[in-house]
Amino acid sequence: MLEELRITGLGVIEDATLPLGPGLTVITGETGAGKTMVVTSLNLLFGGRADAGRVRADPGRATVDGRLTLPRHVRAAVESRIADAGAEVDDDGTLLMSRTLTAEGRSRAHVGGRTVPVSLLTEVGERVFALHGQSDQLRLLRPAEQRAALDRYAGPEHEKLLGQFTELYTRWRAVEDDLADRRANARQRTQEAELLRLGLDEISRVDPQPGEDELLREEAQRLEHVEGLRTAAQLAHVALSGTGDGEDVPDVLGLIATARRTLEAQTGVDRVLGELAARLDEVATLAGDVSTELGTYLASLDADPGRLQEIYERRAALRALTRKYAEDVDGVVAWADRARTRLAELDTSDELLDELDRERQRLHGEVADLAAVLSAARQEAAGRFAADVTVELAGLAMPHARIEVVVVPKPAGSGPTIPTASGVDSGVGPDGGDDIELRLLPHPGAPAQPLQKGASGGELSRVMLAIEVVFAGAGGPPTLVFDEVDSGVGGTAAVEIGKRLARLAREHQVLVVTHLPQVAAFADRHLVVAKDTSGAVTTSGVRVVEHTDRARELARMLAGLPDSDLGIAHAEELLSVADREKTRA
Repeated sequence: MLEELRITGLGVIEDATLPLGPGLTVITGETGAGKTMVVTSLNLLFGGRADAGRVRADPGRATVDGRLTLPRHVRAAVESRIADAGAEVDDDGTLLMSRTLTAEGRSRAHVGGRTVPVSLLTEVGERVFALHGQSDQLRLLRPAEQRAALDRYAGPEHEKLLGQFTELYTRWRAVEDDLADRRANARQRTQEAELLRLGLDEISRVDPQPGEDELLREEAQRLEHVEGLRTAAQLAHVALSGTGDGEDVPDVLGLIATARRTLEAQTGVDRVLGELAARLDEVATLAGDVSTELGTYLASLDADPGRLQEIYERRAALRALTRKYAEDVDGVVAWADRARTRLAELDTSDELLDELDRERQRLHGEVADLAAVLSAARQEAAGRFAADVTVELAGLAMPHARIEVVVVPKPAGSGPTIPTASGVDSGVGPDGGDDIELRLLPHPGAPAQPLQKGASGGELSRVMLAIEVVFAGAGGPPTLVFDEVDSGVGGTAAVEIGKRLARLAREHQVLVVTHLPQVAAFADRHLVVAKDTSGAVTTSGVRVVEHTDRARELARMLAGLPDSDLGIAHAEELLSVADREKTRA
C-alpha cells in the first residue's frame, strides 16, 4: 500500500504531499489543475517513461518520493529483489522509493536509500501497482491484450501450462530453423568446415600448451646468458661462504659469526647487545640459506647448445601459429576450442540431418498436442470469464449487456502451422494456436460485435472496470490506480461505477482520478488538486477535503457552484446515498 506521495517540480505542481491510505481515495480538481501530474508522478515512481518536458524550469529538477507498506504476499519477493541491489526495508516495514528527473533528461532512482537502476522501480511496481487509464482501454481492443487478459484470469496453473508451451515452441522452432539452415547452406558450411579442419590439423601437429611461449622465452634467455649468470652466482656464493679457488677469502658468514660472538661476550653487561646478537643469528641463517640455493643454482646451470636450438625451433613453430590464429599461444588454444565447437554446428551429414528431422517432427507433434490442451483450457476459462464480466456489467447499469469470449484457431499464414482436431491447419505462435476476441452484446437482439466495433467510450470504460473487478477477486497488485476510466459515463452508470470502486477498495488500495461527483461521493478519502494563479507562475497544490469542504467540492463538480446552498444540499444528499450504499453492499 502506498502511504504517502510527495511531488516537487513536476508540471504545475511545485511541491505537494498526498497523504494516502487504505480504501478508496479520489482525486478531483478543475481541468488543468494538475490531476494528470499526480498520475504521471505515480507512473514515474514505478519506473515509467520519463518526459523531461514535464520538469518545471525552476528548479530544473522534478522529484517523486513514495513510502510503501508491503503486503505479506509480495513482501518476501520484493525484499529479496531489492536486497540484491543493496537496499532494504525500514525497521517499521516501510519501503522508501524515489525518482528524480532533470530538465536535461537525466533520471535517477533510489530504493531504501540506495541508488538503483530505474528497472528496479519497474520490478517493484509490477508487484504492488497497476495503472488503468484510457490508454489501457485502447490496449484492451488489441487481440494480444485480450488473450493476455484471458490467460491471466485462468489462473496460475494455466499460466504454468502456457510457460511450458512457450518453452516447447521455442525448442521446436530452434530445431526447425537449424535444420533449414543446414540444408539451405550445405555448400557454404562444407567449405567453412574444411578450412577449420585444416587449421585444427596444423595446430594439432604443433600441439601448443597454455603459457608455453612464455616459459620457452624465459628458458632461452637463461641459456643465452649462461656464462654471465654463472659468474654472478659464483661471485655471490664466494662472498657469502668464502669458498673459492683454494684461496682464503673473507666471507659474509664468517664475519657475521665474529660479530655475533663479540656481542654475546658483552651480554652480561648490557642485554641490548644480547638482543642484537640474536638478530645476527637470524641474519646468518638467512645468508646460509641463500648460499645453499646459489650452490644449487650453479649446479643446474648448463650451457646446452642442443637444447637452445630445440627452443628456437619450437618458438618458431609457435610463432607460425600466432601469426595465423591469435596473438599468443593461449589465444591459439582458444581458437582451436572454438573451431571444434563450430565444426559440430557445421555438420551437414545425412545422419545428422535425418536425426534433426526426426527431432523436428517429434517436437512438432508435442507442440500440436500441448496447443490442443492449452486451447481447451482457454475454452473452459472463456466461459467463466464471460459469465463473471457479464455479472459485473449488470451492476454497472448495463443489465442487458453480455460479454462473449471467443476462442478460435489462428489463421494459417506464412508462419508455422499445426494440425487441429478438425483436420485443418492453424497458425501457431509462442502463445499457442488461439486467437481471442472479446465481443459485446449491448442489449437483447443486437448482434455480438468485437469491442473495437461494438462498444462506445462509456461502455468500454465499464467493460474495463468490470474486468478489473473480476481480476481483483483473484488477487493482483495491492494498489490500483484508475485515471478517468469513467470518461463518457454519467447518471445511474456513474453511481454504479462508484459502488464497484468502493467494493474493489475493500481488498485493495484504490486511487481514482475522476470528474464525476457520483464516483467521488464513494471515497474514503477525498483529495483536491487546486491551482494557484495569484503569482507570476501558476502552481498547484493538493489538500484533503472533509465535511463541508467536501460537499462544496462535490457541488462544484455537480454544477460549478461551490457556494450555492442548493448545490451543497444536493452534494450532501449524494454523500448520504453513497454512505448508505457502502454500508449496504
